[in-house]
Amino acid sequence: MRTDITHRRVLRIALPIVLSNATVPILGAVDTGVVGQMGLAAPIGAVGLGAIVLASVYWIFGFLRMGTSGLAAQAHGAGDRAESSAILIRALTIAGVAGLALIALQVPLTWLALRFAPASAEVESLARSYLSIRIWGAPATIALYAVTGWLIAQERTKAVLVLQVWMNGLNVGLDLWFVIGLGWGVPGVAVATLIAEWTGLGFGLWLCRAAFARGAIDLARLLSAEPLRRMISVNTDIMLRTVMLQLCFTSFVFLGAGQGDVTLAANQVLLQFLEITAYALDGFAFAAEALVGQAVGARDRPGLRRAAILSSQWAFGGALLLGVTFYLAGPAIIDLMTTSPEVRHEARQYLLWVALAPVIGIASWMYDGIFIGATLTRAMRNAMVQAVAIYVVAVIVLLPVYGNHGLWLALMILNTARALMMARRYPQAEARAG
Repeated sequence: MRTDITHRRVLRIALPIVLSNATVPILGAVDTGVVGQMGLAAPIGAVGLGAIVLASVYWIFGFLRMGTSGLAAQAHGAGDRAESSAILIRALTIAGVAGLALIALQVPLTWLALRFAPASAEVESLARSYLSIRIWGAPATIALYAVTGWLIAQERTKAVLVLQVWMNGLNVGLDLWFVIGLGWGVPGVAVATLIAEWTGLGFGLWLCRAAFARGAIDLARLLSAEPLRRMISVNTDIMLRTVMLQLCFTSFVFLGAGQGDVTLAANQVLLQFLEITAYALDGFAFAAEALVGQAVGARDRPGLRRAAILSSQWAFGGALLLGVTFYLAGPAIIDLMTTSPEVRHEARQYLLWVALAPVIGIASWMYDGIFIGATLTRAMRNAMVQAVAIYVVAVIVLLPVYGNHGLWLALMILNTARALMMARRYPQAEARAG
């Protein structure tokens, strides 16, 4: 297994992910736009509500993408084709079971979701219709996390890009046909996405066909208890870490709401800057996952260190560029996102924080990628526990004194603490490579 880590190799992994991520917000805009042509508010609200509910549920299973990536990269680096195939099949099995469970539980899940997100009777009725169709894509959507993680582990991020473009392109085309052409309304949006999800899974499995080829699957290895226990442990740690991180962001939104409606709206606008940052820089963390994992599998400590350094250098450069762009173009971007003079003025007061966010946060995001590649998921989880405790203290101390500025500072402290806690544990990653 080659372990030469170069700038070109890092970019070859990272850039397709950046382009792939760029297609995601386009789909959301089209979904909203086509139902908006109906001239009614309720269909727009129903599609938005339904999409948020499903995204929140599916997000719980995002650990399959990260866990599969780290484990498969190590198997790939070790040249263990049978284990690489087994990892994908195990992950697909977990995804299938999870997806079928969501279908079976769709009635109570829908009821619970709409209890927490109450809306008008018309919106709720349309949202139920949307969810009753989309839920049948649960096995495919969750399985695609595993497929994507496995492809990243093989450094096949161009395949991930092609898969994403296919799914979103088909979804957009079917949206236009079903909703505008056939007049199906909200159910048309749901059916379009459902078809895109299942055809996307079929295409994704074809891209992973080497894992299912004759001689690639070792049945005894596939059914071995120890690798399965390891996969469950890794994925559980990642899930707990992600839940804690999401709770911090949720608390940020709720605490911002306590500062007034205008501040809440301003924070919501500014959080879009952080979403742009994640889309733009994810590729470098994914590159670290693949290259660090392969170095661990190949027992190549110098290769691991070089992978961590080169991918982080590019990520820091990207973060610095984003920070400067946000600072200089931020006012114009804010004006595009809202026409409210009050919200525009309020958002400008906190623009410096979103300009600093990529530079401050990039270390924690890259350590996530490195630790996932090295499957140091327990250390990553424990670092998150410590960082969350520091964040809570920061909020308690800073919010009453500095208001929303204190809240943004607490968020910066959270990412700084995550980076410092993982930096202390970084030698464990190199130790994994021998």
